[in-house]
Amino acid sequence: MESFTYKGISAGKYVEGEINALNQEEAAHKLKQDKVIITNITKSKKKKEKEKKKTKTSGLFSGGKPKPEDIVIFSKQFATMVKAGLPILNTLQMLRDQTVKPKMKEIIESIRKNLEGGTQLSSCFAKHPDVFDNVYINLIKAGEASGKLDVFLLKLVDSLEKKEKIKSKIKSALFYPMTLFTVAVVVMVFMLIKVVPVFAKMYEGMGVPLPKPTAAIMGMSNFMRDPSGGGVLLIILILAFVVFKYLNKKNEAFRFKWHQTILKLPLFGELILKSLLARIALIMGNLSAAGVNLLESIEIAKSVSNNVVVIGALENVKKGVFSGDTLTKLFLKEKVFPQTFSQLISVGEQTGSLDQMFESVAKYYEEEFDTAVANLSSLIEPIMIVFMGLTIGSLMIAMYAPIFNVGAIIGG
Repeated sequence: MESFTYKGISAGKYVEGEINALNQEEAAHKLKQDKVIITNITKSKKKKEKEKKKTKTSGLFSGGKPKPEDIVIFSKQFATMVKAGLPILNTLQMLRDQTVKPKMKEIIESIRKNLEGGTQLSSCFAKHPDVFDNVYINLIKAGEASGKLDVFLLKLVDSLEKKEKIKSKIKSALFYPMTLFTVAVVVMVFMLIKVVPVFAKMYEGMGVPLPKPTAAIMGMSNFMRDPSGGGVLLIILILAFVVFKYLNKKNEAFRFKWHQTILKLPLFGELILKSLLARIALIMGNLSAAGVNLLESIEIAKSVSNNVVVIGALENVKKGVFSGDTLTKLFLKEKVFPQTFSQLISVGEQTGSLDQMFESVAKYYEEEFDTAVANLSSLIEPIMIVFMGLTIGSLMIAMYAPIFNVGAIIGG
């Protein structure tokens, strides 16, 4: 039998001591059975080095923060190793050595050093707010307090994976129509610059009177081909973009109207809203299960929402909860939340299982989101084909209209 010195977390408190076992694996297994989350374990006869100076975090993000997929991979590996009973310090060291991303490597090392110095695990992660949000920190904090860190880490991984899955599906849904729209614009510009001038020369030689649509298109063609005209158009587009970005950032009323318009867009608005509802419900369910109070859960849900209409509605709900109103009544007051959302929350309030009901709401809107993506995919192709056909077809009809008029005059 050998003696091992350990440090860990038990019932939300940091503990340390010695334990006898045949080897380090058996010692770790015994401690896990005693519901101790191991942060470090070594043979007693080995002296530990003095803790090194804490790494400054200011230089961690000199090249930008890690990508979301890097955070998901790290979290998944971290959760798996903790669930297997590996000491947290050893786990962080292994993950640091395995990662090939320099930024992620530095962050993991910073967390490991802070933990080795006696800082709580949740506080170690909280030192990197640009990488780990409030949901992440609160779930780790709940795992520390309950002694079920592996359980809450797995919940965290599930939340991160669902978030990335939703983002990926939205990007996929938008990619095809945006590609077709870009192709349509390129074709239109090509025709205005290369094809329309050929018709213009032909009609000029024939002395044929031009219908208004044809004259308008030829005017557009002349403007596009004129170097100064193209420059003016480019400047106008750049100015419009800069003004839009400025108003969207500085003017709250403009931003509210813009975000409201996004949620009312045909096809896409419903898709975006359902993804937001699924995300909010999942976060509030996880935080409620973690023992985070309702007001704080709503505040954290606000912080991860990127639509000011939804954020404003959640703020109103938060104020109402503080005043003593029920969640059901408050969500019903906010038009952005569908009636189904409020009805499902009502069941959770009546049964006293709000965390489980939030998880059910999240699952419901995830399924609704998947259905909306499928419907969008089936509708968008024919819509874009019709759009391209009408656009290019209208241009060609306008170009051939003078010839039809000449034919009609000759025939008459």
